[in-house]
Amino acid sequence: MAKEPSDPPVRPGRRRSTSQYELERVAFELFERHGFEATTVDDIARSAGIGRRTFFRYFDSKNDVVWGAFSDQLQRMRDRFRDRPDDEPLMDAVRTVVVDFNRVDAAEVPRHRRRMELILRVPALQAHSTLRYAEWRAVVAEFAALRLGVSPRELLPQAIAYAALGVALAAYEHWLARTDVELCELLDTAMAALAQGFGND
Repeated sequence: MAKEPSDPPVRPGRRRSTSQYELERVAFELFERHGFEATTVDDIARSAGIGRRTFFRYFDSKNDVVWGAFSDQLQRMRDRFRDRPDDEPLMDAVRTVVVDFNRVDAAEVPRHRRRMELILRVPALQAHSTLRYAEWRAVVAEFAALRLGVSPRELLPQAIAYAALGVALAAYEHWLARTDVELCELLDTAMAALAQGFGND
């Protein structure tokens, strides 16, 4: 993922401006203190010093706060796929882009770990996560289909997309269970094994 933007400096006598990043930070503090389910949109808005209506200018729901700027990240993922060399084997390209998509600055790793713990551990987020996973798979399937010269709805592009997501989630589960491993190394190893299974022709 791309580096999170920093907040603008606060001018003397001027109230700190709200940003998506700042609102997300406030929400994560409340989730850690009170739990995801016990925290409401009103709680987040009040702690951020904004109104409920302003909250919804940044996020459609409390669930979306956990995912952050996911739609923007997916567009960057599409851009990375588009930039891959035409002669690069399909599964090598998928591995490279998936690993890069999940790369996080060192300073953001603790925050990213908390994010993924919520996504993978909180039952209330599971249905919402299913929608996000489908969006992620669609990006991979579109690229695979383009390389294979078929529709993204065909079996092989869908199989590649589902398999890539499964590998990524397995790597995340392993990463959350341990503090002595690096996420992108896990993803690279797992995606390389997947590439051998699908073949590089």
